[in-house]
Amino acid sequence: MEKHESSSEMSPRSKRLRSRVERAALIIILFGLPLNTFSQTPEEAFSKGNELYRRGQFQEALRAYESILSQGYVSSELYFNMGNVYFRLNKIARAILSYERASRLRPGDPDVENNLKLAQLKTADRIDPVPELFVFSWLRALGSIISREIATAGFIVSWLLLFLSLSVLSVLKRLSFLSATRRIAVVAVVGVVVLGSFMGIHAWERSAGRDQAVILAPVVTAKFSPDEQGADAFVIHEGLKVRMSDSVADWEKITLPDGKVGWIRSEHCEKI
Repeated sequence: MEKHESSSEMSPRSKRLRSRVERAALIIILFGLPLNTFSQTPEEAFSKGNELYRRGQFQEALRAYESILSQGYVSSELYFNMGNVYFRLNKIARAILSYERASRLRPGDPDVENNLKLAQLKTADRIDPVPELFVFSWLRALGSIISREIATAGFIVSWLLLFLSLSVLSVLKRLSFLSATRRIAVVAVVGVVVLGSFMGIHAWERSAGRDQAVILAPVVTAKFSPDEQGADAFVIHEGLKVRMSDSVADWEKITLPDGKVGWIRSEHCEKI
């Protein structure tokens, strides 16, 4: 049998080829992974983040969830899971911010509300809010009966029924059709009015919460005026939800739940 001898030395051409291959492999290693991660679909990244969370690899799970945000996708489930990760990492302010965003996308979700309350128990500030007018409390309670999605879908269906029933009434003259069509028209009118009102309530709630923010800095000293030389107004801590009403340069005017007003640096809070 013929035996092939192996040489320990390599020709210069072979060495150059090997060097090129090694450089190409290094480039793939350095740049291939980020590109592969970015090329993941949101569903794949979400599943990967969930699996990493179950393994206790919270920082890696957070990176997977953040890659979804970087692609422009948001959802209540995504923010909810991010809140859970931040809570595990003991980043309470970020957890509260994520839960608040999840709650805004899906109001009244029991899991979101429960975890939000648990996170708020870890905050330092205990501020009693100013009592809300009865009419606003009544509207919020009324809005919780029907979700925004159901109200919108029902409104569209009612409007279509109203349009079709009026079209039938204007075209057909048979008495047997007119009686049933009138009933459908009346029901459709009621649906349009009632469900339209629910849509208005949900729109009001969303607009009322647009200027809310969460304090992210551990300790913040608010000022009476938007400058460092202004007198101290009050001290607040991370995780507190406030309302923003005005801004000057890199300062934000905030209102606390109890009505106190002060100015803080924009970097110390993040809008929900």
